[in-house]
Amino acid sequence: MTSAATWGSELRKWWTFFQISLNERLVYRGDFMLGTLMRFLPTLTQIFLWWAIFESLPAAVGGAGGEGGRIAGYRYGDMVAYYLLITISRAFSSMPGLTSGIAKMVRSGELKKYLIQPVDLLTCLLIQRVAHKLVYYLIATVPFALVFFLCRQFFIDGWPSAEVLAVFAMSLVLSFLLGFFLEACLGLVSFWLLEVTSLAFIYMLMNFLLSGHMFPLDLLPEWSRWLVDCLPLKYLAYFPAAVFLGKVEGEAMYWGLLIEAAWVLFFVVLSAFLWTRGLVRYSGFGG
Repeated sequence: MTSAATWGSELRKWWTFFQISLNERLVYRGDFMLGTLMRFLPTLTQIFLWWAIFESLPAAVGGAGGEGGRIAGYRYGDMVAYYLLITISRAFSSMPGLTSGIAKMVRSGELKKYLIQPVDLLTCLLIQRVAHKLVYYLIATVPFALVFFLCRQFFIDGWPSAEVLAVFAMSLVLSFLLGFFLEACLGLVSFWLLEVTSLAFIYMLMNFLLSGHMFPLDLLPEWSRWLVDCLPLKYLAYFPAAVFLGKVEGEAMYWGLLIEAAWVLFFVVLSAFLWTRGLVRYSGFGG
């Protein structure tokens, strides 16, 4: 009975925290709708770039319009659809300010409030990010729907099956968790380094190149694919988009989902370890 009461108290505490975080973001994030439309503008550059590339293909392989030609299995419509889908997966997995925010709390001593109050740092930050993403997609649904409606002709093979959509949705949820705990681990390294700006920059650079954000990973040469497959970065952007477009099918879909879940579990455990060991080193002074 006592255990049930404790669990109920914990759930009420975190539910209250979630509601506060949600209301806070609903108040000041009215810029999400316009900001989302602005984020699609760089995609226009990619669309025109790939249009020029496919136009330049020899007629024998489907040039002069490029629709019949393929580059690494991608038609022009596939390529455009890929970049549109990347905006969704990146919106789930990106965690702006998380690493630097944790490092700042460690460096400034703000971390003390999580040691004297009955709240956990990582759980608080996770709930805040969930609230942030929910508000973002609540407000950004209209511009996303508008852009995808206007670009519907680029989804050449039509809407995927319910099975593929389910895997796609699950991969997005896992990409959110993976992005959060991966960047949380980078922030928690500040217990040892204090300044993690350089580390965060290296991660950002590798993420941009190897997550599939810059280009489909299918374009990489074969000798470098083993490196990408050994890293978790492709699950932050490439994998959800590839599932939707049918570039990853059948058993490979589920194996990819399982590996992504394993990476999430790895970084959950690692973040807990870094937090526990980091507190041993931490010293806070003042009121």
